[in-house]
Order: sequence, then C-alpha cells, then structure tokens
Amino acid sequence: MKPNEQQAVLHTEAGMEEWFARPYSNGSQTLSVDLKRFRDPSGAYQLYTAALDTEMQPSTVGPLTAIGHGRLVMLIGNLLLGVSEPHLATTSELQELAGAVRKFADATPLPPIRGYLPEGFADGTQRYALGPAALRSALGQLDRAEFDGLVDETGFNSGAEAIAARYQRILGNGVLLLIDYPTPQLAEQHLRHLEQAIPASAKETGTTVERRGSLLSLVLKPSSAAFGESLRGAIRYETQVTWNEPSHKITDPPWLVILGRILILTLLFMGLAVAVGAAFGGVRVLAKVFFPGKVFDRPGQMDVLQLGLSGKRIDSRDFY
Repeated sequence: MKPNEQQAVLHTEAGMEEWFARPYSNGSQTLSVDLKRFRDPSGAYQLYTAALDTEMQPSTVGPLTAIGHGRLVMLIGNLLLGVSEPHLATTSELQELAGAVRKFADATPLPPIRGYLPEGFADGTQRYALGPAALRSALGQLDRAEFDGLVDETGFNSGAEAIAARYQRILGNGVLLLIDYPTPQLAEQHLRHLEQAIPASAKETGTTVERRGSLLSLVLKPSSAAFGESLRGAIRYETQVTWNEPSHKITDPPWLVILGRILILTLLFMGLAVAVGAAFGGVRVLAKVFFPGKVFDRPGQMDVLQLGLSGKRIDSRDFY
C-alpha cells in the first residue's frame, strides 16, 4: 500500500469528517495551517500518534503538541491542527491559534487506555489504534511487522482498542502492546486467538499474552523474559467492580424510642381490655339486679344436666 493510500485508510478508519487548509503570509514569509475534524477525540488521537516519531519533541505551545521536521502538530479534542514552518510565528501567536480552535472542539476525554502505559516509553513511539489499519501501521513503525498476524485476531469489530510503545532501558528493551475490551469475557475469548497468532520464534524469545480484567498485554520481542515481566508489572491498570443498587436512607428510629413505643402500646391495650371486661361484667350485674331473670339467666332458657340420683327435680332458680 502506498503512503498516500495508507494515510487515506487511516483517516477513514479514524472517522475524519472534514479537512481544511489555508496559507497565511507576512510579506515573503508564508506558513500553512491545516485542520482535520474527526468524529470524536479517539479518532483524532489515532492520527495524532501516527504523526509522531522519535525526532519530534514536545512543544511549549500546549499539551499534546509535538514539533519537528518543520511542522507543529496539535491535538485539540476531536480536532488535529497542523502548522508548517511554525518558527515563523511566536509561541503566543500559536497559543492564540490553539485557543481559537479549542472553542469548536469536542471536550470529551481521550481514551483511558493511554494512561495504562507504564512511564518511560520512548517519546514519539506511542501508537493508538481504533482499527486494524492503525495497528498494522504501528507494528511496522515499531519494527514489529512480524506480528502482523495479531491484527486479524485483535477483535476491533468487538469494540477493542489498542496502544503500543517502545521501551528502551538499561535492563532491556521491547515493545509493549495493550488491548482493551469492553468486557473481561471478550478479553478472555480473544486471548486464546492471540496466543495462537504469536509466531513460534517470538514465543521462544519470551513473547506472551496475559489478561488483567478486560485488558490484554503483550511484550513483543523483549530482550529477556525478566524484562518483559517487569514491564508488564508496571502497567497502570486496576480492575474495579461496582454494584449498582437503589439508594435508600435509614428511617428506623433509635431502639430506645422503639422500646418506649412498645411499652406504651402494651399498657394501652391492657387498659382497654380491663375497661371492656369491667363494662361487660358491670352491665351483666346491673341487669341481674334491676331485671332479675328477665335479661340474663332466664329460668325458661336454663338447662341443667341431672344424674337422676334423687327424685326431686332441680330448679335452676336455686343457683341464683
């Protein structure tokens, strides 16, 4: 694939929507400014990292800026701003330009995966990939083209995103590749496919794939297995499990209040029982005093069981 064709594929994969370019002149001096607008900051970040190399340096214009080869690149939200011949403008003028562009940028945060990389990678080697074209290009730029077989097994169609960077330290060197998935289940599924896609020669040099939560990590061709493990151990990634439940407030009163209420209600119930019993008994006694044998215990309604031991019939009135 030709360089221009490869760039076109990367732009399409990143979701570029518009591209503007305009020259600015001051006498005989002319600088050009181009602005690319992407669907979201993740797509712009992919093209920003693709434009970096080890000969570019961070700029004092602002964060996420790099300068080199007579060009200044600035990432501002979902906008990628490029300035050719930036030395023709002062730092304050470039900052003013960036501020004017920032008013129209999407302020959505950049992909969290960029923060998982351990510190100490070589500046200009970080590469972010939203799709297979960007990852394939990154592997080639990082001198790891022999791992091209990993691209088709990464699972970008499942929502994966990847980032890679080269590490050069006293203890060793290697390229760290991180792949983040929406769920741990997807990560486990693609881990098996990636293990099979690693070349046999690379496995002998210590290239392995490991999973931590929804993140897969591969150290491509480490100088030693020990260096690969130390690099993987420095990954800044922590798993978090959240359980969303309806929130509620504790409305139960203190236990002393509860005991007091139980005691009061018990006394009220006992008093009511005594009052009802006294009322019922009092009415019955008054009825017998003033209306004997007419309301309660009327002789005609009284039945007494008799054993018949004597011939005298028992009169129920004898009991009252």
